[in-house]
Amino acid sequence: MSFNFLKNIFASRKVVTRIAPSPTGLLHLGTARAALYNYLFTKKYNGKFIIRIEDTDKERSKGEYEKDILDGLAWLGITHDELFRQSERGDVYTKYLKQLIDSGKAYVSKEESKQTKGDVVEVVRLKNHGETIMFKDEIRGEITFDTTELGDFVIARSITEPLYHLAVVVDDHEMGITHVIRGEDHISNTPRQILIQRALGIKEPKYAHIPLILASDRSKMSKRKGGDGKQGSTSITEYRENGYTKEALINYLAFLGWNPGTEKEVYSVDELVKDFSLEHVQKGGAVFDINKLNWFNREHLRALPQKDSLELFEKMLPEKIKNLPQYSRERLEKMTEEIIERVDTPKELHDLSLQGEFDYFFTSPDIETKISWKEDSGDTTKKHLTMTIEKLEVLSEHEFTKESVKDALWDYAEEVGKGSVLWPMRVALSGKDKSPDPFVLSEILGKEETVKRLKHAQGTL
Repeated sequence: MSFNFLKNIFASRKVVTRIAPSPTGLLHLGTARAALYNYLFTKKYNGKFIIRIEDTDKERSKGEYEKDILDGLAWLGITHDELFRQSERGDVYTKYLKQLIDSGKAYVSKEESKQTKGDVVEVVRLKNHGETIMFKDEIRGEITFDTTELGDFVIARSITEPLYHLAVVVDDHEMGITHVIRGEDHISNTPRQILIQRALGIKEPKYAHIPLILASDRSKMSKRKGGDGKQGSTSITEYRENGYTKEALINYLAFLGWNPGTEKEVYSVDELVKDFSLEHVQKGGAVFDINKLNWFNREHLRALPQKDSLELFEKMLPEKIKNLPQYSRERLEKMTEEIIERVDTPKELHDLSLQGEFDYFFTSPDIETKISWKEDSGDTTKKHLTMTIEKLEVLSEHEFTKESVKDALWDYAEEVGKGSVLWPMRVALSGKDKSPDPFVLSEILGKEETVKRLKHAQGTL
């Protein structure tokens, strides 16, 4: 079936989807991934995407959690067309509860309170005739439930206090939801909700239950696993604070349970909208892999305009680095490509900077490592450094690039031995035996500082 044919079908019945987070915790990876799938599906068919805050749990719902959820989705670029809060819709639920009771489809039952023994409370139960429910899941195919064991289940604590299943059904109906795309842990909720829909005589939406996000041990990723961070956090806010790009998170979340059926992995949001389909969502759980997320982040850092990556890196650098004598935004800008090669995230840049790994870019190094290459004497090394300086001094500052530096030195290095020329040069510039190659370092430091460091090393021999 062609995409255009499907688009025409959905155009005749406008696609409306929703994400319904509970503000009882920070924005979770799983919630963000479900929101993303709804958003991509909706945008593909030019539909409407709704955020519905399920905040009827007055004790656990917090304003700061709602703010974190909305801010996190906005940062990711998952924008909504409408926003609702269940706490503001009490009259709507009461109207439907009265309809069910008046029609004999539900009844008020006096029961002993589960919270306070001896007290009697009135709850509302749905009459369940024990029918077999079958629905087609857009991802999993036909699913059948025998609802006999559910009995007459509770749908409200009182006529003014609806429980989850009743509120969800009413909201989905009132908001015109056409597709309910949610986690597979909601599959068992679907029969109850269909029974309520049938009792109210309202149309069922289409259902699509996406796989859970699993930790590396294949347990549900409901909270941080362990304390070492190797398996990642579940909080979108934490990834944002650690400097992950929103483009990388969106790309990775899309691939946690979906793939396009091709070798392509690095996607923009527009490309995801174009290629996303429920048909390519997997049934089995999607294992979260922090190393794969880091790979995506590195790829998207490479794709960022240099001014954006520079701003990100500058924001994450500790004051310790910014207080070094040679620190400048210009030099940091020259380093961006090298930083991307070294780190997966700006947070890693921050941590390595605190350990002194990048000090030599902004201050003259202490040359503790042996400068001479293997069997070379101090006099031989001094001679090679002298020749290196002479060959570099004839270059202009403007043409002092890694390519021109290499061209100036390469023939000489091949003649007398590359290690004998390039090893002392590397140590002179970085003070380390492991660092970017000396051509890259020369371009970052510039001609004046490069020659100055070479002369200082020459003077120590």
